Amino acid sequence: MASAGRAGVGTNQEDVRRHNLGTVLGHVHRAGRLSRAELTARMGLNRSTIAGLVTELESLGLAEQAKPSGARIGAGRPSVDVRAKPGAYVLAVDLRVDGLTVARVGLGGVVLARATGPVPPGHDPEAISTSVVELMRLVVKDVEPGSALVGVGVGIPGIIRAEDGLVRLAPNLGWRDVPFAKILSARLGGLGVPVLGNDADLGALAEHLRGAGVGVEDLVYLSGEVGVGAGVIVSGHKLEGAGGYAGEIGHLPFVPDGRLCHCGAYGCWETEIGAEAIALAIGCPPERLGALGEYLDGVHEASPDLRIVGQALGRGLAGMVNMLNPRVIVLGGYLRSLFPLVHADVEAELEVHALTAPRELVRVTLPGLGGDSVLHGAAELAFEPLLADPVGRLSTACHDAEAALAG
Repeated sequence: MASAGRAGVGTNQEDVRRHNLGTVLGHVHRAGRLSRAELTARMGLNRSTIAGLVTELESLGLAEQAKPSGARIGAGRPSVDVRAKPGAYVLAVDLRVDGLTVARVGLGGVVLARATGPVPPGHDPEAISTSVVELMRLVVKDVEPGSALVGVGVGIPGIIRAEDGLVRLAPNLGWRDVPFAKILSARLGGLGVPVLGNDADLGALAEHLRGAGVGVEDLVYLSGEVGVGAGVIVSGHKLEGAGGYAGEIGHLPFVPDGRLCHCGAYGCWETEIGAEAIALAIGCPPERLGALGEYLDGVHEASPDLRIVGQALGRGLAGMVNMLNPRVIVLGGYLRSLFPLVHADVEAELEVHALTAPRELVRVTLPGLGGDSVLHGAAELAFEPLLADPVGRLSTACHDAEAALAG
């Protein structure tokens, strides 16, 4: 992905009309609603060209015009608004170690329906794909007639090969070189091949586009589930690494001769701040790890053991501040509930271990999208082909997902 968001300065030449059409749709999709004057200013095209593109999006059922809602730009009458229509939708999947969430998400990032369920025991990929499809059937019921399914996106807590959706390593699922995109595609029938993304990368994408990092070009999203990963955006671009595997920050060596990690090494950072470390600190039994959020919600003051987890979180964040110099660090997963309890300990460690200059610039915060960051990121991933070429993608879209999934 060249950029965390699809930037867009268009041109009025006929041979790039589809590009301009996708660019207009991208702006409207991310904002939900924009005036035609704002679109004109953002894209650098003349008003008549923008009007034509908007009319074409209306004819495709992707947008509609509405009465002005914002301030006037320039002289004359207020410009007509353009808003996304949720008729084109995607199916987004957040696959976690301890649960599944599937949502139907319309253009504009609107969650239209959702369903949750447990992960099958043993994390068998075939069984998980069956569970995902069962949840998909629930969320496509009562879809508005004429709606089009344009993509399926899946967030996975692991290292994924982008070109074919092979999960190279998901240690907390017990997966190594699992072709999950192929497995799920076989269950989806005519719905096509799903697009897989690392959960932390998707969380960073969503928070950058719609959450706590809107307008921020340098951001880190820390996914704190059973494992810990980071999605990193630098100067508006996703940090990928040579093979697309950057961000496995939970497996940085942190404590010499520390606890055994699911990856097989000892002393990884996630063994000190991940779900199992939090559970141990608050007395949540290992067999109740899936209910850790409920246990954390019942904690009103940090114990000495929980403060140790907070201190480890702060020291690790200091290293990220020194190395990446982000403007915002977003704490997702179980870290959302942990941070308010250990805020003072995290800040104290940052003051001690982070360099002054980058420390002055960074803000540590909770997700603007709550617990849905990864889900929204999976949706954005699935929407990318539509935003690149609305006409082409709609020509291959599925207009009866319920029937396709039933088959």
